[in-house]
Amino acid sequence: MDELLGEQLEEAKMMMDEAIEHLERELLKIRTGTASPAMLNGLLVSYYGSKSPIQQVASIGTADARTLTIKPFDKSAMGDIERAIFEANLGVTPMNDGEMIRINIPPLTTERRQQLAKQVKVEGETAKISIRNARQDAMKAVKDEVKNGYPEDAGKRKEDEIQGWVNGYNKKVDTIVENKEKDVMTL
Repeated sequence: MDELLGEQLEEAKMMMDEAIEHLERELLKIRTGTASPAMLNGLLVSYYGSKSPIQQVASIGTADARTLTIKPFDKSAMGDIERAIFEANLGVTPMNDGEMIRINIPPLTTERRQQLAKQVKVEGETAKISIRNARQDAMKAVKDEVKNGYPEDAGKRKEDEIQGWVNGYNKKVDTIVENKEKDVMTL
């Protein structure tokens, strides 16, 4: 009985870890006015009839704080990469010089910064919802085990332990969101 409960609690903790990792990945995509290759994560390029991640068809780097450079491994993919950037609606215009594509990252307006800060908060709230769902699953597992003969006081201790995890993960989310908001709002 204890083993099954332990597995279920481990699974809940893994779900909470995944919520944090997902939040961090999503926040990397939100640009802060500086060039970051992570802005292009998840961008798919239609290359020879199939969709490929941009990292598989080009190397991405930064020329300076406001310029991304994309050097295709195959120059014939240049147009496909440009098209993918336009279609992704990133709010940037790619410039093709025949050798590589440059993307100048314009400084963010105050209004755009506020929109991005709201987006950051939404991502943080989504992560907290995932954490609460994991807590709900873990609490249900504990209650089921108590019904099946697991000692009530031990079940209560497990519930307190789970709530402690949730509090810790929520603090992590708050810290991550707060740092990203500062990043977005800093000129």
